[in-house]
Parts: sequence; C-alpha cells; structure tokens
Amino acid sequence: MFIRSFKRISAQDTAAVRRWIFRIMLRFLLTDFICKCDGRHFLTRVKFFPVENMSLRHSYTLFAPFYDLMIGAATRPARMASLRALGDATGQTILVDGVGTGLDIPLLPSGAHYIGVDYTPAMLRRAREKCIGKNIALHAGDAMALPYAGDTFDAIIMHLILAVVPKPQRALAEAARVLKPGGRIFILDKFLRPGQAAPLRRLISPLLGQLATRTDVVFEDLLAGCPQLAVVSDTPAMAQGWFRFILLQKI
Repeated sequence: MFIRSFKRISAQDTAAVRRWIFRIMLRFLLTDFICKCDGRHFLTRVKFFPVENMSLRHSYTLFAPFYDLMIGAATRPARMASLRALGDATGQTILVDGVGTGLDIPLLPSGAHYIGVDYTPAMLRRAREKCIGKNIALHAGDAMALPYAGDTFDAIIMHLILAVVPKPQRALAEAARVLKPGGRIFILDKFLRPGQAAPLRRLISPLLGQLATRTDVVFEDLLAGCPQLAVVSDTPAMAQGWFRFILLQKI
C-alpha cells in the first residue's frame, strides 16, 4: 500500500517529498526540546534555510502517503482518550472536522453516523481506505467555511486542525455554527497559554505554518470570538501540556 501511494506522486515532486519528510521528522524530534527550552525562557539564534511558499493543500498532498507513518503511533493514545469522552453516541450525527487520513476513524465509537470533512483530496483518499465497515461519509470541504447548515451535528471532533488552518478563529466559529445547542466539541491540539512567552515556538511558527502547522496559537484567543461556547474541561494531553484535551459545549 505504501509503495502504491508513493507511485502516485509525480517524478518532479520526489525531491520535494524528501525535503518535506525531513522537515516533519525534525519537527517531531524537536518537540520535547522546544517545550523544555520554552519552559526555561530559553531563546537561541536560529537560521532557517529558504523554503518553498507552498499552500497547505499542496503540502498535505505531498505529506499524505507518509502521514500515518509519521504521527499515527505517536498520537493514537491521545486520540483514544479524547474519543472515549464521547461516551454512548448511539443515534448521534457527529462531524470529524479535519478528518485528514482518517486516523480517528478506526477509533470511533459505534452507533453514531459520522461525517468526515477535509480540504485536501489526497488526505481523503487515504481516509477512505479506513472506512470499510464504518458508518461514515467523507466530504471535501473547508473547516473555515463548512458546507453544512447550522445546528446540524450533535458533536464535533477537532483533532489537530485548529493549529493547522490559517484562520483558527473562523474554524472554531464555523464548528460552533453547525453544532446543535447543547452539543459538544472535542478538541485535541497544541496551544500556548495566555501570556506564555514560548519564544522558540513563536519564532518557528512562521516557518512551520507554511509547511504544516502553527505553533503560536493561543486557544483562549479563539474562544473569545465564540461566546456561545463554554469550556467543560481543559486537561494536558501530550508534550508536557503543550497539547491539550479541551471539551466545549454550545450553550
């Protein structure tokens, strides 16, 4: 399966893929280092090499064949913990916002009807391979402009999406719009705390934001634009609390 996916990439993109893998591997290797450095208010002079100004869709198209191998195992325990909080989802309609390659799909509780949406067709192709035997439909769409009517979903899963999209405030507002009153949003992502210095994370965010994800998003800033959402719980998930489990409810 891995070989077949690799062959879908054109020859001229092969070098870009290799560079992309190297950058993503470096990002994960540096995660603990970044957290520790920021915890000590450490800042060093970092020189970045020039990178291509690739759109996120193009970036994740190149990344799709390797995404599961790179972060699947590392994020699986956190995904499982987040999804356990769904409880009995029988009869519910649940949106998997930013479904990506479908790493959440095998972990979804049975009994609900799921809709997965993602902006990148290459990621959706990978996700479809995981849909066999699952009550889930996949749609192409933008998390910042969801193609659904208001008050549609009983719950929304937002795993590793708010720190990826260019305008996370709009993505959270869109999730609130399509969520039914009383519905819940299950968030797993990396956020800075209000007032947290985190100089290294802020320094590298412009680079990583072009490639895959931002590292300077403050969740409380996003929530301030969604007065209809209330925090039910907010607990550490991974990487010394950089990644957080956040449960919201629409009031």
